[in-house]
Amino acid sequence: MCTTCGCDYHSNMNHEEMHKHGIAHEHHHETEYTRQKIEQDILSKNNLIAERNRGYFEAKNIACFNIVSSPGSGKTSFLEKTIELLNNKYTVFVIEGDQQTSNDTNRIKALNVPCLQINTENGCHLDANMIYESVKSLAPENNSILFIENVGNLVCPALFDLGEQKRIVLISVTEGDDKPLKYPYMFESADICIINKIDLLPYIDSKTERIKDNARIINPDILFFEISATKGSGMDKWIKLLDKLKSE
Repeated sequence: MCTTCGCDYHSNMNHEEMHKHGIAHEHHHETEYTRQKIEQDILSKNNLIAERNRGYFEAKNIACFNIVSSPGSGKTSFLEKTIELLNNKYTVFVIEGDQQTSNDTNRIKALNVPCLQINTENGCHLDANMIYESVKSLAPENNSILFIENVGNLVCPALFDLGEQKRIVLISVTEGDDKPLKYPYMFESADICIINKIDLLPYIDSKTERIKDNARIINPDILFFEISATKGSGMDKWIKLLDKLKSE
């Protein structure tokens, strides 16, 4: 079991296999200190690999974006519309994270974009080593853009740096104004907040300004974009930011 978040990523391994592979796991006789030490070790190891990933991306001038959200917020639709509007201006690569299926990968491949699927099984997040191994297979080109669509979860992915240039948290207006206050670690760690499904605002009580105000309590420096991924509204401003970030 992943002691940092409780996901049972290695549940298919028995006790001896975990020791053989050096995988940290709980024993009933562990003290609280031991559990905390394991958590620190897991995150420290992840951060080292994340820095290696970041150095690789910087050396090859690859702009890497880690997209996180709750399930159903519209990450894949946002990614599809982004790829469409970039209109081959940049070479784009995608890593898709889900517990099961290749449904989202199939949607991205239908746009003629190279895409690699990571199925985490019982795991609830991607980590830096998964990205390291995936990048070796995907082999993104110099001067390209790499989008990572993380597993739908606003808790555990907040802890795991993947080596991205920017972390994007996507929230739909249907999730409620107080989502940033309920999941502060994710909004604190994010650089950009995409507020999606604004075409539904006339039909619900949610207000984008209340979402922004709550997010700014957690992270005063976070950037906001109000969009409808299905309708295309507001996407032009997001594309302009991508152009700016790619030129830096």
